[in-house]
Amino acid sequence: MLKINLRPSQLAIGNHRIHYAWVIVIVGALMRLSSSSFRTSSSILIPRLVETFGWSYGMVGGAFALQWVVSGMFGPPAGWLGDRFGVRIAMLVGAALFVVGMVLTATVTNIWLFYLYFGIILSAAMGIFQVPLTAAITQWFQRHLGLGMGVLQASQGLGPLVAVPIIVLIIELFGGGEAGLRAAFWVPGIIGGVLMLLLIRLFYTEPASIGLRPLGASESEPIRRLHSGPAAQMRAKVFVKQVLKTFAFWNLIGIHYWGCAGHAIVMVFIVAMAEEAGISATLAAGVFLTLSVSSTLTRFAVPVLADHLGSKGVMGVCFFLQVAPVALLFFADSVWMFYLFAVLFGIGFGGEMTAFPIINRQYYGNAPIGTTYGYQMMGAGVGMASGAAIGGLLRDFTEGWVYPSFIVSGDFTATIAASLVLSAVGVVSIALLPNTGRHQLPDWEESLPEEFQSAPQPGRAGAAGD
Repeated sequence: MLKINLRPSQLAIGNHRIHYAWVIVIVGALMRLSSSSFRTSSSILIPRLVETFGWSYGMVGGAFALQWVVSGMFGPPAGWLGDRFGVRIAMLVGAALFVVGMVLTATVTNIWLFYLYFGIILSAAMGIFQVPLTAAITQWFQRHLGLGMGVLQASQGLGPLVAVPIIVLIIELFGGGEAGLRAAFWVPGIIGGVLMLLLIRLFYTEPASIGLRPLGASESEPIRRLHSGPAAQMRAKVFVKQVLKTFAFWNLIGIHYWGCAGHAIVMVFIVAMAEEAGISATLAAGVFLTLSVSSTLTRFAVPVLADHLGSKGVMGVCFFLQVAPVALLFFADSVWMFYLFAVLFGIGFGGEMTAFPIINRQYYGNAPIGTTYGYQMMGAGVGMASGAAIGGLLRDFTEGWVYPSFIVSGDFTATIAASLVLSAVGVVSIALLPNTGRHQLPDWEESLPEEFQSAPQPGRAGAAGD
């Protein structure tokens, strides 16, 4: 009979030991899937919201914009919450906010309540499951970080693949219309919240808390706990003060902004664009689903490639692949053209932001990057907000405008053009990044008191020089 050891520090199936880092990745992926999949799949609900409540695309886009602003602005506080009270406590807060936000959204009667419940409460939960969760997982890997991040990021791409059929099924089971629309929020909110609470019990912030070294660490390396209390606060304060002076810090925030602003327009309005072109609601939802499936491949592959080849070039290629396919939307007037766009755009979109945890480690080594990554996610949130708002406002403002006959994108023409321009700026910004083979602040710890500096860690010097 095959023996299975489920103790986290001695996890094994038969004679095969399994490092708990992989359990952490799977748990993190499931929590990310539960918390974000229904938000990222909300594009299929936008036409339903407009039809059911009589709101304009600009009004609905404004709610998405507010959600991304709040989740982005909550990035640094979310990182602080995880550092100060532990990632488990932070995620318990996030799970509670998720359930409350989803259930209350199901009760909305006017646009302002939609802004409050969907745009503010739910978005705070998203910030927690983006920043401290990701930062904590990077602590579990000395090697194979790219593979771990690939699995984590791919879960977000799989989100719509799971959520879209569930949302469609829920709407049908509850009779469609307003009842079905409301159920599409409260049912996933309650079930997803319960699942997250169960998963949090399996999550540990660092390997040392269960007597392990990071995956890939030498057996001769002592098991060390992360800095905490005054030491952690001092290290974070000193590092942030220095990193603010580097061009890469500000440029990475900008890159996250430009890329997210560009693809937010597509993610929020692609279903509406397809339906306006005469495609049925079911096939239009399939366009969004196809895009999500396509993006999953690069969400997994890009962190792995970035870990081995360097993040700058990989990110540049993905950004370009996010720009070029958008031109197809100007001429898309049939099902096959929208599905072709979904496949091509998904490849670039999936890899556009998944290399950020890797590039932070390549630039800053083992420095406390939680706050730094939080600021980058703030750029992403503001970018998503800008895209959702700009896309909706342009759609409303340019409705009825006449374009050359070879452009068939109708009232979404200006919206599509905005996506193209915003993503193109991101390509230029990536070209200005420094090479990832050189640490940006190799001596930052020299500004710390000696008792707060990291002890030398065997085996890492050689790896850093590879």
